[in-house]
Amino acid sequence: MKKLSEGKRMWGYVMGIFLVYAGIFILFDDYDKHFLQPFDEVSDWHLLLFSIVVMLLLGWLLFHYAHRMDERISREQMAKQNEMRRQLTQNIAHELKTPVASILGYTDTILDNPSMSEATRQQFIARTNAQARRLTAMLQDISTLNRMDYAPGMLTVERVDISALFADIVEETALAVESRQMKLNNCLPEDVCIQGNWSLIYSIFRNLVDNAIYYAGEGTTVEISAEEHDDSWAFTFRDNGVGVAADHLPRIFERFYRIDKGRSRALGGTGLGLAIVKNAVLLHGGQINAVEADGGGLQFDFTLKKDKTA
Repeated sequence: MKKLSEGKRMWGYVMGIFLVYAGIFILFDDYDKHFLQPFDEVSDWHLLLFSIVVMLLLGWLLFHYAHRMDERISREQMAKQNEMRRQLTQNIAHELKTPVASILGYTDTILDNPSMSEATRQQFIARTNAQARRLTAMLQDISTLNRMDYAPGMLTVERVDISALFADIVEETALAVESRQMKLNNCLPEDVCIQGNWSLIYSIFRNLVDNAIYYAGEGTTVEISAEEHDDSWAFTFRDNGVGVAADHLPRIFERFYRIDKGRSRALGGTGLGLAIVKNAVLLHGGQINAVEADGGGLQFDFTLKKDKTA
């Protein structure tokens, strides 16, 4: 069923009130009696006719006002969406510019210097490969966000075992965690299952882990836990690292928002990880919030609906 616009809903409410009033007026003519009686005087019928005419006139005026209000709201929403698209396009172009410029710079240097030593050549090729991988990761993240924005109904929904999924992520990130002398404590209960899209659920937990590895700082401890509710699982993902200043917390889920732009790019982040996390959580009917962890660090609290067949 198509959802009514705000203006049409307002018009419907007002007209509903008028119709209730007219119904009462038709059936009853006096409210100070001990019982209600149908009216039968000619003057009452004239008053009723006049009320109906006034009601129709007001209804017509309200309908046109509601239509104009809907058009204004639509224009404002369109302008806001266009501005968001413009900013997003500018951000994408800006973010893609760095790896593309690096790739061109390295390859041009190799081509312009045929006598370059093999060791230097291999070094430049390795740097080119790293920038190409970063570019690939960014394009994959953009593709993921586009799927959530424009084709959420095409995503496959299945039973996802988060306990097993996160155990795999722990193994996949073990080398990166060890290289930064960090600890990743998996405190999830067994058989934490939800209904959702496996790829997006994986993106939620993998991006949170990667974000902690990139930005929490060396020697920190990262921990994930979950609490079971009637129809959902409530997750807590926290670290005891450097944390995020309070004025940045409301914006960390924005696309391409970076607290320290130079440091973020140097560490290899795409600037889209937390945006994917939030959109994926919302797409699965949950909510997510970022707060300062007790004792310092960053904490993410979010929910995901349980698997009803579990």
